[in-house]
Amino acid sequence: MPNFVKIRNKINKFNKNLIIDGDKSLSIRWALLSSQSLKKCRSSNLLLSEDVINTLNCLKKLGVKIKISKSFCEIIGLGLNGFKYKNNLILNAGNSGTLGRLILGLLVHSKNKIRLKGDKSLSKRDFLRVIKPLEKFGAKFKSNYGKLPIEIKGTNYPKTIRYYENKGSAQCKSAVMFAALNTHGETIIKAKKSRDHSELLFNHLKLPIKVIKKKKYDIIKVKGKHKIPALNYKIPSDISSAAFFIVLTALTKNSKLKIKNVNINPSRIGILYILKLMGIKISKINIRNYKGERIADLIIKSSNKIKPINCPSKFNSSAIDEFLLLFLVAARAKGISYFKDLSELNQKESPRLKWGSKILNKIGIKNIVTKSSIKIYGNPNLIIDKKIIIKNFLKDHRVFMTSVIAALSFGGEWQIFDKSSINTSFPSFLKKVDQLGADLG
Repeated sequence: MPNFVKIRNKINKFNKNLIIDGDKSLSIRWALLSSQSLKKCRSSNLLLSEDVINTLNCLKKLGVKIKISKSFCEIIGLGLNGFKYKNNLILNAGNSGTLGRLILGLLVHSKNKIRLKGDKSLSKRDFLRVIKPLEKFGAKFKSNYGKLPIEIKGTNYPKTIRYYENKGSAQCKSAVMFAALNTHGETIIKAKKSRDHSELLFNHLKLPIKVIKKKKYDIIKVKGKHKIPALNYKIPSDISSAAFFIVLTALTKNSKLKIKNVNINPSRIGILYILKLMGIKISKINIRNYKGERIADLIIKSSNKIKPINCPSKFNSSAIDEFLLLFLVAARAKGISYFKDLSELNQKESPRLKWGSKILNKIGIKNIVTKSSIKIYGNPNLIIDKKIIIKNFLKDHRVFMTSVIAALSFGGEWQIFDKSSINTSFPSFLKKVDQLGADLG
């Protein structure tokens, strides 16, 4: 089977319902926290992508018992500091920054040396941002200037710390929260606004956590040495995966889509706020709360007139994984759009800000990119009638999927390589595209 797709035709109008795969962030956090419980934990709709499977494989190597069936995943944890493994164990995080950074937080109390490695893309990413605060707990690290592979040896007596997280990184914040579980006393985190899945799970589990919300940051207080109860969880659908189909609908004339059971956590739906400012019609129905998370069905309608935007930076952290898609919407707007303070995009699986600019250049949209911003000169009448090849993007799943959405929305003859990259986060992506009637070669 060739590891690329060919797309020669724009998608025809559609009026459909979709159910999207489980949320990746919640799937990984569920598995990691369940490993710290002494109870049997069960999850349904767990996302079985490569990132989550790598999480389960790492936990198995640490002695955790895991059972997977068609309808559920079951984990019997070992409790806090209960991992059982030999010295110099090697764990492979694959492509997952969430797994790689969060699991280090659980290992600050580890008795023996553990080596953490990842794939080529993850090995280029910065781990100093978690090494530095985790060293304050007493853990010892060896690394190549903060890059994978990393060796960690925990401490017998993890100390409580005070930590200022100033990047808006939920991974860094969560790694420190996970490490705090192993301490006697209270860890205090001052964190720039970012995804709050970990805080909500801690609250649901009735762990001793206190969150004080300020305008630009949160104060998070976590007390350790508290037993973790059973965590039974039906994972809601992932807004970051749904975003591809939200944008495809917005850019496809006379189309309408309903996406069911989507996680609309306020720290994750920056894309919905931004799209509404650009004139896209999105409504939320059947809104309900589930174990701290907000869930809803989304209804999206295509737009005949898309407005340019000077995108407020306050939405950046809550839309960080969706900006490549937002750049496509800006390409269809009548006018100039501007996105700023996006240096974190280049800390992802590939330098995504640069790749956003490359994709726009390939489809004929003028743009000016810096290290942290991009200005996009939209063209509502854009029609593509040339061949476009997308490759050599460090197998970044979001670059691949964004390119598919661009091909289906704007036309042209596309050849998009590294199809297997979708296995990282959204293995059924192409099947969902096919359900909407797309012609994939």
